Amino acid sequence: MVTRKLGPSTRSIYLCLACLSLALHIILAVFCLTVLQTACVIPNSSSSSLNPRTDSQKHQSLSSSSRTLSISSQNGKPYKSNATGLHDAIGTEMKRIGAGKVNQIVEEASMLEALFKHPLYNLPEVALLEDDWLLRVKKNEDGYDDKEEGINSDSQWQSASQEEGYDKVSWTNDAESHPPWLRFHLGITRWELYKRKDPTVSKLTHYLATQHILGAVQKSGGTQLKLLISFPNYGQALLKPMKQARDTETDVNLFYFSDFERHNAEISAFHLDRLLGFNRIPPVVGRLINVTSEIREITTDRKLSRTFFTSPAGNVCFYGQCNYYCSTEHPLCGQPHSLEVSLAAMLPDLSLAPRRSWRSPWRRSYSRTKLAQWEKDPAYCDTVKQTPPYNNGTRLVDVIDMAILDFLMSNMDRHHYETFENFGNETFLLHLDNGRAFGRHSQDELSILAPLQQCCRIRRSTLLRLRLLSYPDFRLSDVMRQSLAQDPLAVVAPLLSEPHLAALDRRLVTVLQVVETCQEHHADVIFNDLGKDEGYEHKKQ
Repeated sequence: MVTRKLGPSTRSIYLCLACLSLALHIILAVFCLTVLQTACVIPNSSSSSLNPRTDSQKHQSLSSSSRTLSISSQNGKPYKSNATGLHDAIGTEMKRIGAGKVNQIVEEASMLEALFKHPLYNLPEVALLEDDWLLRVKKNEDGYDDKEEGINSDSQWQSASQEEGYDKVSWTNDAESHPPWLRFHLGITRWELYKRKDPTVSKLTHYLATQHILGAVQKSGGTQLKLLISFPNYGQALLKPMKQARDTETDVNLFYFSDFERHNAEISAFHLDRLLGFNRIPPVVGRLINVTSEIREITTDRKLSRTFFTSPAGNVCFYGQCNYYCSTEHPLCGQPHSLEVSLAAMLPDLSLAPRRSWRSPWRRSYSRTKLAQWEKDPAYCDTVKQTPPYNNGTRLVDVIDMAILDFLMSNMDRHHYETFENFGNETFLLHLDNGRAFGRHSQDELSILAPLQQCCRIRRSTLLRLRLLSYPDFRLSDVMRQSLAQDPLAVVAPLLSEPHLAALDRRLVTVLQVVETCQEHHADVIFNDLGKDEGYEHKKQ
């Protein structure tokens, strides 16, 4: 083996090459570290929860980004995101949304919170008597216990059901032992379904959105498909499935009584009713269900189960049996199994709390050619005012409240309304079945406002809330957007499209203009339900 000796010049060349190589490695390492620190920054949970989702692709993009990125740290401390970090984290996604959108959502969140702190949403509570409660937990004086009507403080109501899947529950008169649906039932009074500050409402919507589904059968009655959902602790909910995309407008040639019932309309109606301060719609929440495992495989309804099939696209579909849109031409399909639905809390059983159905005085003819009497007689309200129960009490302004709600959400399908029989005529109206609302945002159906236009009567509290929601600091579309963002389905896409939200503001202006016109021609327009002036007026900023 021959050993070669390197000269001084050769050794110098090798040494320079080694130093150059080391320098390049150091530069490359510093560059990679800088890139990784920038790319790994994501917003904290509070910031990301406020990001609006405008469609399912956007949601998937954000979800995949969250899975591939990790929270970086600097000097061993968690990184606190700021505006710059937020943009770095989700890159082009934030460019599509717009830099100002996050700030807008934050402002709307504080706007909604400020709205519910306003005196108009915190009116003095009326003292409730024993007969002002729909259901009460009674003391056991006769030696027996019964659910909802005889739960004793010294003993328990225990479920006797042997049906598979139901929980073996024990309820006492302690509210903490009651499931959310029972707390909701026990909180219904003569004047409202729930109190705005009652934590039961949020617990109930969470319950409906997360509870294991034990059973699903088709609900009888009605014109379109509805399912009755059962939960392990005896709770139930009314399910309405997604039938069309949120931004799809109702065909202009379609009569109101042939329109689709929309799941997002039921959810949005609950939120709008709450924002108006009515509290007359049972809590409704959106949910993504598995058509196969949560309906098809557990249903005991043979008629329903026979309507399931797999579409050519590989999606699991069904159509049920009903008068409208229950056919293979109008299937309800998962993608391939997932289906959006609305779940509405059920009211107490009719055996415990019977309800009376009233034909609306402003009911439409439900004919393609005939007009109702109120559509032909401008003085129709004079007749209504002389007819019980509209000739005294609050029934007339209750109907006008309902008409304002229906006009804002463009619901023409209010043929009947219900009240609880236990309360007689002195009670609120239940605003049920709102699935045909929010069908058309480009048109305002003024005929829905006929009760207000013809009677020129409105509650003072309702009018003041409407004015409040017309001001820029409490704009109806903004608080509605933020309220709907709390629903679980909002992570898939907004429950209402922007044109529908804009229509709310436009229609609100129309309602206020009708009231102003009434005040110009009539003296007794305002029904004062607030007593003396307590500073409820809100000055426009």
